[in-house]
Parts: sequence; C-alpha cells; structure tokens
Amino acid sequence: MRLHKHLRPLFILWFCSYYSCYSNSQEDALNNYLKEASSYDNQAYPTFFGFIDELESEVEYSKLSRSDDYEDERFGLGSFIKQIVPKLHLKLLMWKILGLKVMVKQMIQRYPAFEEAWKEACSSFGSVLIVPKNKNYLLKPIKFRGPCKSDLTVQIQGTITASDDRCDYKKDRQHWLVFDNIDNLIVDGGGTIDGNGEIWWKNSCKINKTLAITFNDCKNLRVKNLRIKDAQQMHIVFQKCVNVQAINLLVTAPEKSPNTDGIHITNTQNIQIMSSVIKTGDDCISIVDGARNVQATDITCGPGHGISIGSLGKAKSESHVSDVKVDRAKFIGTTNGVRIKTWQKSAVQVQDVVYKNIKGTSASHIAIKIDCSKNFPCKDILMQDVNLVGVGDEKVNASCINLLWSKNGTVIPSCPDEPGALIV
Repeated sequence: MRLHKHLRPLFILWFCSYYSCYSNSQEDALNNYLKEASSYDNQAYPTFFGFIDELESEVEYSKLSRSDDYEDERFGLGSFIKQIVPKLHLKLLMWKILGLKVMVKQMIQRYPAFEEAWKEACSSFGSVLIVPKNKNYLLKPIKFRGPCKSDLTVQIQGTITASDDRCDYKKDRQHWLVFDNIDNLIVDGGGTIDGNGEIWWKNSCKINKTLAITFNDCKNLRVKNLRIKDAQQMHIVFQKCVNVQAINLLVTAPEKSPNTDGIHITNTQNIQIMSSVIKTGDDCISIVDGARNVQATDITCGPGHGISIGSLGKAKSESHVSDVKVDRAKFIGTTNGVRIKTWQKSAVQVQDVVYKNIKGTSASHIAIKIDCSKNFPCKDILMQDVNLVGVGDEKVNASCINLLWSKNGTVIPSCPDEPGALIV
C-alpha cells in the first residue's frame, strides 16, 4: 500500500505527460503539409500532415500471439490502477490504458475485439477507445451503434485496413465502417484508415458499392487529424448528421480509381470541412440532397472532379441544397473546379452558394460548370475572387445554364452573361 501511495503521483504524471507529448508532437507535425500542397500562408490558413512521409511506409500486419506484447496483464495492471487511481478518473484512465491493452491483445481477432471494446466504451462514462500507434489491424465490416451513455472519443493512432475477402461483405455490400446514432463523438488520433479498395476497383464497382466510413444520424461530431486512403468507393459519408466538424484530413486514392469521392454530404446540416487535402478519382467534396449550411474552408483538391453540388433531382425527385460556402480552395488539375448539376424537369432548388478565394488549375477546358433546372433555376450564386486556368496556363471557360448569379472582384473564367441576369 505504501508503494501504491508513492507511485500514484508518478503514474498520473506519466499518463498526462504521455498524452500531452502525443498531442503536441501531432500538432507540430500537422502544420507542415500544406506548405507544399498550397501556396496559402501557413499562419493565415492552418495546415497539417507533415508526417505523411512517415505514413507512406506501411506497417506490417501485427502478430500478437506472444505474451510479451501485452506485458501489463502479467503484472496485474488492471487491479493496480483500481487501487491507486481515484474513482473520479477511473473510467477515463481505464479506457485509455486498459482499453489499449484489450486492443493490443485481441485485435488480431478482427471484428469480435472491436465489437466488444465498443460495447464497453459506449456503455461507460467519458470513455476513450484507442487503436495503438504503429500497429496495423485488418477489419471486416462493422457498425458502431449508439446511443452511448456519454461523450466518447475514438483515437485511431495506428492503421485500420479493410478486409480484402469479398465474402466478408455478403451481408452488406454498401458499408465497411459505420458510426450510427451517436452524439458528441470525436474520431481522431493521427492514424490511417485504409479502405484497401483495389480489389473493388478491379471488379464491378457499380455492383459492390462499399463505402469506407459512414457517419449516420450523428450529432455534434468531430472527425480530425486522420488519413483516409483507397476507399472502396466514397471515403467519408456524412448522412443525416447535425453539427459536424471535419478538420485536418488527408484523403487520397489513385486518380483513376472509380467513384472514390473524398467527402460526401447528404441530408446533413451545419457542417464545416476545414484545412484538408483531398486527392481522389472523383469529387473531392460532393454535396447532395438535403445538405444545408455547408462550409468548406482551406481545401486543397486534386486530382479529382472538383467540389460539386449534385447531381440532384434524378427521376424528377425533389431535393434542396442551400447555404453552401467554399472559401480559400486550391484546385490542382481537377476535371472541373466548381460544379453544380441538377437534372432538367426536376423539382430541385439550389440557392445561397458562395465561391470565394478560389484558384488553381483545371485539367479540362471547362473549369466552372453550373447546369441547373429550367423549372427551378439556381439562384443567389456569388463568385468572388476566382482565378482558374488550364494546366500550363491555358485558357479555360465557364459553362453556365439556368442561374441567377453575382460577382465581386475578378472572376476567371466568368459566366458569359452579365451578373444578375437569368442565364438560359
């Protein structure tokens, strides 16, 4: 007991020091990446992911059969913590430390370990679920269900890789990782989520529409400081969510990978996407039915298809998108820079959209493409300080149909008619 009393301050100090050092080192490293990816001033527009070079060296899959991989169990760390840590802090520390032990010991079993750890964390107060650093875990499809007992943090410090066994997806060919009906969730950690998408790209992607990460019906959600790569199709989907922040994300897939949108937003309100780099085979950001109050700030996009609203209103369906603001975006060889697409004869309304401080290059001769429904023209579209050119400084054009728009500052290329007039 005397030993425990003497060690108590040292244990808590160690824990706090570890977490502080981890956070500080991550923040320092994350401030460097966009210096190369974008010409924006780093202090004015915060950037991240200087440690990407390290992540390029893939970690081998962990083999956790030896007892020395989880030494703490032999020394009874669980009972030791229970004795020396005040009850007020017990749950938080238990999941930071013992949760890590559970992960290290059992993750090789894929689904059962994650499922068990999630159930325990979700049913506890103030839990932090940790995927350890420098470990790579293979995982088949799983749904992390809420509601949970209190706020919850998932720290992905290592790598989670999707199973490449297509039989694992028989029950649900549309989802891999799903976070469902969870309030006040934080997912971060500086690690990697690898969709292992090549097997899907080689086969019929139209049949196997697997999405890498889906956040469904979540409120007060923060997703930050992660690398998401090589999704089966869409990398991150926000669906029926409210109050979302997506910050400091690096989303990558080969330029020729099919339908690999970076971030897809549907029926979601109040979402901020900030300080992120997206390089995929499809839209960097796609905004569709029911999206409202969407802000994308300090985005580097390309290769890919640009930042798109739509397509909307297929099969004459009704849908509405409003209050979208894209500010400080850099496009690098995208098919289009900005794009709005609604189907003709549809009951679709797109309004209150701002494109501001946009620059970069387009791989096609149409850098701005806005094609709206004749029945419901796009309206209140503002373009301010836009400068897009072709690769090699070639001249590019804007294609604009059925919209009411205005502009401030220089807009290159510009819609052919005067602002304020209905373009048909």
